[in-house]
Amino acid sequence: MPDLRKWLAALVVAVLAVLPMLSGSFLLYSLSLCFANAIAVLSVSVLVRYGGEVSIGHSFFVALGAYTVAVMEKHLGLGLWISLPVALLMGFAAGLLFAVPSRRMSGIYLAVASMALALSLPELLIHMERWTGGFEGLYISRDLLPGVAKAGQRYYFALAALILVCLAMAHFRGSRQGMALLLARAHPRAAEAFGITRSWARISVFALSATLASLSGAVVAFASSTVSPNSFTLWSGIFYLVGSVVSLQGTSLLAALVGGGIITLVPQYLAGAGDYVPILYGSALLIVTLLANSGSGLRRLLPGKGA
Repeated sequence: MPDLRKWLAALVVAVLAVLPMLSGSFLLYSLSLCFANAIAVLSVSVLVRYGGEVSIGHSFFVALGAYTVAVMEKHLGLGLWISLPVALLMGFAAGLLFAVPSRRMSGIYLAVASMALALSLPELLIHMERWTGGFEGLYISRDLLPGVAKAGQRYYFALAALILVCLAMAHFRGSRQGMALLLARAHPRAAEAFGITRSWARISVFALSATLASLSGAVVAFASSTVSPNSFTLWSGIFYLVGSVVSLQGTSLLAALVGGGIITLVPQYLAGAGDYVPILYGSALLIVTLLANSGSGLRRLLPGKGA
């Protein structure tokens, strides 16, 4: 079965690599956002899988990465090659700042604490209008590779970022650090015997998760060319969690694409249904969730042990 997942993942990558030659700009734009949101879904899945905790405020860290890229271009004239590493550092630092004081929180208490971040975010962005552009937000115009079509470079950058994250997570699953975090979650007392404290594990997992979320934000900013407060609300954080649930908290490429597709492509292609969108979206979400947890082939293809 692992070999089947690897071949399936390789086939999906090959199809996605040639898709720009066969499709229009709107589909490329939608898929670029799907890839970016898939990284955000992965960031939540990492927190659930390795930390055993739930966050509904990860839109804060996604926004941090997005606005870091936008602000550095707008006010410093710096492109993505420089702002992207800064966005990752900002996400890591913000994750630590949140994780250290909340390291003893768990369950609903941590979820509510993370929700506070998401609730305060839009007002904070609007209040800092001088830097963030307020309601209107900021526009990202610098290309990653001058002379290359915008749609193509945004698509391939988002796809490459997602693939690299999934490869990194595949390596992390088998690493000593990854095994240590899983041990700390499943058997805290046994982990302490090896010098791995529960507090250290919580802080490490949250910092890693926040870093991935900030990467997602940077990719979203570049792929969409704009950032605004309306893009990073509490609902955004809830949808990231929904994507993680639908993908069974998997950290493989296939799982990430399922989660990213559910929260990005499904609402877009149901938009023409008008008032029936919430009903259709909710029904589709319910069906996928039931199938994913029924022991079917979908469940066997998506676990994080895959490619």
